[in-house]
Amino acid sequence: MLTRRSLLAAAAASAAIGPLARAAEPSGGNMSAIETRAIPSTGEKIPVIGMGTSGSFEVRPGSPEEAALREVVRTFFAGGGTVIDTAPTYSNAEDILGPILAEQDLRGKAWLATKLSGVQGRERGLEQFNGSLKSLKTNKVELLQVHNLGDTATQLKLARELKAEGEVRYVGLTHYLESAHDRLLEAMRETKPDFIQINYSVGVRGAEERLLPAAKDMGVAVIINRAFEDGKLFARTKGKDLPGWAAEIGVTSWAQAFLKFALSQPAVTVVIPATGKPERQADNLKAGTGPMLDEAQRKSLIEMLG
Repeated sequence: MLTRRSLLAAAAASAAIGPLARAAEPSGGNMSAIETRAIPSTGEKIPVIGMGTSGSFEVRPGSPEEAALREVVRTFFAGGGTVIDTAPTYSNAEDILGPILAEQDLRGKAWLATKLSGVQGRERGLEQFNGSLKSLKTNKVELLQVHNLGDTATQLKLARELKAEGEVRYVGLTHYLESAHDRLLEAMRETKPDFIQINYSVGVRGAEERLLPAAKDMGVAVIINRAFEDGKLFARTKGKDLPGWAAEIGVTSWAQAFLKFALSQPAVTVVIPATGKPERQADNLKAGTGPMLDEAQRKSLIEMLG
């Protein structure tokens, strides 16, 4: 059951998301609509703000946290979001997410990304993938990624087989550490996936050097994880006022500023912040609207956190 606090948070999220939800409707205007960007390999467009599930969806079934996640998901789709990233190794995240999507009849709107994660060999990979489909209550996913470059050759070959069979639409490679960027770049050049998923933030900008330019040149879509540095950026800005230019581009929170920073890179396709709170979901979605940061604003943000 929803607690009184959860109900109040849901009400706040509903009020915050109202303009975005109206813009997402056919009759809504474009002023508040979430920006979409094209996947280079096909031209299909997806919203620039997605949702991660690591940590946030690893909750106990029947708990208040799970009830809050129902509102998180409802808020996400009401505001125009579609892209959800998960993995079978995120504890029970897929087991939580799948039923919520089914309950709210949202699978048809969802753009699901999962992973082949921590397995060796084709059979183990296929077994894991089928388990993900069962947990997510679906017969296909939009994106299947080889997680953290684990058993890359075998698992990517499997992902491409599943793509050929229509169970997967895109294939990708992921990592979450800057120290792995050289290996990821090499693998991207060798295998030419549809997507890569990497860490990138105001304080961790190594991807700017070679990965992001290479992805743009090769026509590889980019998903950004850890845009908040696992919450460290909020600790560094606690008590600080937003920069003076924030109001000029409609930024009303540090979360929006951090997400817009990542999205200001032209190679970036979508950012996937995770949250278990409906009001924060509504706030994250606003980062996908209005202008992104120009070069002077990006430098200003870097200097503030330097």
